[in-house]
Amino acid sequence: MQSQMDSGQAGAEAIPDSVRWRILVVLLAAIAMSLISVSIVNVALPSIQQGLEASQSDLQWVLSGYALTFGVVLVPAGRAGDIMGRGGIFIIGVAVFTAASIAAGLASDATWLNVARFVQGVGSGLLNPQGVGMIQQYFRGAERAKAFGYFGSAVGVSVGIGPVIGGLLIMLGGADLGWRLTFLINVLIGIATLIMAFAWFPKPLFNRVPGRTASASQRALRTSLYMARKLDPVGSLLLGLAVFAVLFPFMEARASALTWLLLPLGLMLVAAWVRWERYYARLGRSPMVDLNIFSTHSFTNGALIMTLYFTGMTSIWVLVALYLQQGLGKSALEAGLVGVPSAFISAYAARWAGRRVMRYGRRVVIGGLFFAIAGLAASIAVILLHQGGYLSVWWLVLSLSLIGVAQGSVISPNQTLTLAEVPLQYAGSSGAIMQTGQRIGTSIGIAVITAAVFMALGATSWSIAVSIGFGLIGLVMFGALAVAFKDQRDRARAR
Repeated sequence: MQSQMDSGQAGAEAIPDSVRWRILVVLLAAIAMSLISVSIVNVALPSIQQGLEASQSDLQWVLSGYALTFGVVLVPAGRAGDIMGRGGIFIIGVAVFTAASIAAGLASDATWLNVARFVQGVGSGLLNPQGVGMIQQYFRGAERAKAFGYFGSAVGVSVGIGPVIGGLLIMLGGADLGWRLTFLINVLIGIATLIMAFAWFPKPLFNRVPGRTASASQRALRTSLYMARKLDPVGSLLLGLAVFAVLFPFMEARASALTWLLLPLGLMLVAAWVRWERYYARLGRSPMVDLNIFSTHSFTNGALIMTLYFTGMTSIWVLVALYLQQGLGKSALEAGLVGVPSAFISAYAARWAGRRVMRYGRRVVIGGLFFAIAGLAASIAVILLHQGGYLSVWWLVLSLSLIGVAQGSVISPNQTLTLAEVPLQYAGSSGAIMQTGQRIGTSIGIAVITAAVFMALGATSWSIAVSIGFGLIGLVMFGALAVAFKDQRDRARAR
């Protein structure tokens, strides 16, 4: 199998530039679709509640169900792509996501919608690690950094324009049809992505199992047994349960305090997973994750930076939406428009940083984190000055633009630096480890920071409460900055 992988990698390196960049277009289209689906739903929740007579718990699971299955599937899906073929798993993920989007758009009640969102999360979890793995596979050196720069641009624009598109669709379609269109818009993107993938992805889409047998049934049995052994099903189950146990309390904490008992269980499952992966490797088999990658300081430091960054920064847009809509009475469309300049600045910054990260290294990420801290401080100043009547709240457009610079300068450059020394045969699973850290960080950050804001609201105004939330995010960014400086020192010693 290893020789097959090596030959596959050599073939990937030999493909023409035009084919590589067409592959990137397909990857970015699907990743943009999955990210727009996350941010667009935020503005659709009131319409969903009205159209389906959904409860607050139902609405919570519209958001949480997607994030939960996405986080659980990521690492096993990344390893499946490494072993079976990233192109084939990517196409399956897009097809699942597109079909689930149709089901969500046609939902007749909240239960139907939430089941569709669970399946959407599975599709997104299948396709996302393949995107990172295929960029690793088909691009090298400066080209890889440039490709990740485009990846960062797609992330920035998708997250930024999702709420705006959602607001427009709800305004055009009305209370019932509008929220359905926010899901059905994925169908057009999904079908176009599938057509391009079948036309442009290198063939075969799946890796062939070595060896020949006499009949088709014997080949099918051999393939099933071979893939079951290579995919490490026990490791996949242990890690999936661990991620579920860690994420669930932060998503459903309001239901019962007993859910927090899952957190120590999740940590025990992580320990059991680590022991199993080491045992599986000692048997001479391929574990789901090569734990030796954590001895690579650049990977460990970069994964920690990304986890801390997402723990803090994803809460910014949640707080901005809450502050503008509930605190100041602005519309969903107005709340979405505030972030549009930041999204396009993020896209430009990602391309700029992607071209320079190989030259300047970790300094690009450090500079981005300083912009994040400056943007948080400036946003706090705008909010407090607006409360005093000295400044329009629309100055947030300018202060949040600094956040856009940060997003473009941190996410894709950090991804390039973190995965640079990871063996290619683990490109999908190692990229998925990073994304799992992002999911866990996002869930914990939003749960903790919004809880702190609502707690503060019991004693103070929206302006003070949101400023407290931004201050907490700033503390997390200082933590990420400390790790970035540590990584810079580690790289200097290694040189």
